[in-house]
Amino acid sequence: MRVTFASEVGPGPLNEDFVAATPDAVVLLDGAGTPPGSDSGCSHGVAWYSHTLGSILLASMTQSAGILAELLAEGIKTVSSLHDGTCDLAHPGSPSATVIMLRRTNEALEWLVLADSVLLLDVVDTGEPMAICDDREAQVGALYRAEMDALDSGTEKHASAHRRYVEILRSYRNRDGGFWVAATDPLAACQALTGSMPTDQVRAAALLSDGASRLVDRFNLATWREALDILDQHGPADLISRVRAAEHSDPRGERWPRGKTYDDATAAYVPFRGRPVAMS
Repeated sequence: MRVTFASEVGPGPLNEDFVAATPDAVVLLDGAGTPPGSDSGCSHGVAWYSHTLGSILLASMTQSAGILAELLAEGIKTVSSLHDGTCDLAHPGSPSATVIMLRRTNEALEWLVLADSVLLLDVVDTGEPMAICDDREAQVGALYRAEMDALDSGTEKHASAHRRYVEILRSYRNRDGGFWVAATDPLAACQALTGSMPTDQVRAAALLSDGASRLVDRFNLATWREALDILDQHGPADLISRVRAAEHSDPRGERWPRGKTYDDATAAYVPFRGRPVAMS
């Protein structure tokens, strides 16, 4: 299994996304950033959380044949044990992350998607790729984002509205009627979207953090098929450069209202058939 990927930090000093791969497994996590002025109860930070959990998941996927959801639950437990003595894990802002896990076995391609990162599967004999994404956070967020979206990005008023928006969403995190992410509760793993497919039925797969998928699902500048073509023909870094060009063209969020003007963006591409792309 050949994997190419690129990751680019957004406005912060640390990239809160994480991506890593072995010859038979790929993981991508998108850490949920803490807006300036909000507390998380954790001294380590979101980047530490996503990078630590991602490393643990990749190791467990390659060392164990266990069910992906069970590996995620154990990974969440392990990370919690690493900082429960120093941090307030009951804090509603405790670091969290989306998760995509993709693993190839002898006969099948297995996947897990938790929260709003996107997994694309280019299935043989289909025109449009299968886009797997848990949109429960977006459904909840749509109820509360009007004030933030009406304000110009980069202003203090927008920053304050974004902080309030994030803090409201925290009250819906990891509970029924809300949405689920990897944080401190291992039961969140049970809420992940999972599946498998014979490997010979998949031409390619792509893993996208929401900072990379916004080219399609927020900016509407490409279809999922076109995004896969970009990844295949030009590589993950090119996809991210197109995201950055769109963001720079709309710095105030007038055309595309959004919480973050620029976001950490990560894309991984896994071709199973056809011409491989060069490493980005």
